[in-house]
Amino acid sequence: MPETEDMTLQRLQNKARALTMEPGVYLMHNRAGEIIYVGKAKRLKNRVSSYFRSLDRHTPKVLAMVRQVEDFETIVTSSEFEALVLECSLIKLHNPRYNILLKDDKGYSYLRIGRGEEYPRITEVKQKEDDGAEYIGPYMSAWVVKNTIDEANKAFLLPTCSRQFPRDIGRGRPCLNYHMKQCMGVCRGGISPQEYQETLRQAVEYIRGGSAEAVRILQEQMQAAAENLEFERAARCRDRLRAIERFAERQRVVYAGAVDQDVLAFVRSGEDVALSVLKFREQKLVDKLDFLFPDADPIEEVRGEFLARYYSDPLHELPRQILLDGDLPDRELVERLLSGRAGRKVPLLIPRRGDPAQLVEMARLNAAEQLSLRDRRRTGRELAALDELARLLGLEKPPVWIESYDISNIGSDTIVGGMVVFEEGRPLKAAYKRFSIEGLDHPDDYTSMAQMLERRFARYLAQEPNGGSFNRRPDLLLIDGGQGQVSAVQRVLAALGLDIPVFGMVKDDRHRTRAISSQGGEIAISSHRAVFSLVTRIQDETHRFAVTYARKSHKKTAFELSLTRVEGLGEKRARALFAAFRTKKAILEASEEQLAAVPGMNRQVARALREAAERGEIG
Repeated sequence: MPETEDMTLQRLQNKARALTMEPGVYLMHNRAGEIIYVGKAKRLKNRVSSYFRSLDRHTPKVLAMVRQVEDFETIVTSSEFEALVLECSLIKLHNPRYNILLKDDKGYSYLRIGRGEEYPRITEVKQKEDDGAEYIGPYMSAWVVKNTIDEANKAFLLPTCSRQFPRDIGRGRPCLNYHMKQCMGVCRGGISPQEYQETLRQAVEYIRGGSAEAVRILQEQMQAAAENLEFERAARCRDRLRAIERFAERQRVVYAGAVDQDVLAFVRSGEDVALSVLKFREQKLVDKLDFLFPDADPIEEVRGEFLARYYSDPLHELPRQILLDGDLPDRELVERLLSGRAGRKVPLLIPRRGDPAQLVEMARLNAAEQLSLRDRRRTGRELAALDELARLLGLEKPPVWIESYDISNIGSDTIVGGMVVFEEGRPLKAAYKRFSIEGLDHPDDYTSMAQMLERRFARYLAQEPNGGSFNRRPDLLLIDGGQGQVSAVQRVLAALGLDIPVFGMVKDDRHRTRAISSQGGEIAISSHRAVFSLVTRIQDETHRFAVTYARKSHKKTAFELSLTRVEGLGEKRARALFAAFRTKKAILEASEEQLAAVPGMNRQVARALREAAERGEIG
């Protein structure tokens, strides 16, 4: 039965609700698969969801577009500004039907550089005219044009006031922009037309993309001015260089070296593998491709097969280099295959740090987001963190069920342990367990950890009908501590015949997560932001849970000791009282009859306890 309009709308609403709150770009598709609208969002989930609810509030144009939407896709970016730049690029690339109003209603925008004047300006106009001026464009976004002009004016200290030069030179005091060092101060009369037009030329070169050349010339001019003791002119060059650096950072969609490259990242969830391919050309993200491989082989094999088959197709352009998130079998052969087809070397690179590594992380986040739309229990960031954790620890698959353990001591009379569970990257508090360590008269973390894990996995092997989470086999064990604690747990598992990955969580001197401990030493995680955040969260939650239980147990133990000072009331009867009344307050407020009704108690001991409580001898 074909899907009705209401069914389509409901499906799109459900998909939109599962989106991330990160900034990005969204692309709307019609039933023919054509891209009919491209937009940007500060928060993708909120913006895209708004299209598919309260349709009566939409304008006729938006309502007509929504009724044609069959599906949508998203591209996550690291800032709203990057989403804007990418939106403009994708609109130019796809020319979507419902973006026509953005271009036609407001018209194309141009940058106009005046000529034939002593002090020309850079302005934004809607139409090109035969007036001898220089025009750059057209641009589809008037905002981008205005922002570019504003930044170029600030970077090169060009005047933006309403004064006309040279007519108004020397008339009145300089405006606020001059005092804020955002204008060279033509009005003061110290800037010749020749120097001004040279500065304007550098600004235009910068707008056209020649920022490196503009920086080189400014550096030479600053050096020459300093040598000639023209310190004011040297300071202006210095201020322009600093402004250019700020402008370049704000304009960044990718780092400056991303001229012609593809970035690939694979993420696994269960048996499915998602791939995101980000294509960068001339320092801009021009396209994103998503692929899903159900019931896939190991990622390394999927990676190798995809590279060989996809880039062997003449329809697919080969970039100058390809960035990958991991290695692949026969890497050198694949490189040779691709280089032979391109007629030049096409290196396959696996960046570990810096801007290239951040690009790979961006691709991984987009691949994870693709999976999160299928499995709405998890966000893209959670999937990406689990996937990266698995790779870092050498696990075959991302861990679904993670158990974490910690020991907490208060003196020698309170030694307890805590077990925390993270399922799908999130804490599962219903599965947390507490352990009172038995048979120790002094703190011993190694022995305590071994006892806790032995009791836990004895319950697992027993598979009791009411075993609950104890009947679940974890995919990963994380132990608060270093190699000593890990070794103690590994001995327990070996004795029980269990093979479960075990790693330690190591803290620095300030009690912050520093590394993961393994048999081969320590694995640094500080440079892996997603893993670092996840492991830190797990370690902090485990420590909190164990310490809270220790404090509660210590108070309870102290009260039990005070109870045993009552004649005839020993440890067994004290534990029975706690089992019956649960809290210290309930015991102290119980009547003699209620106390005597507790198993193991009698009227005489109950009366003695009641009298001791009234005298304030216990508590």
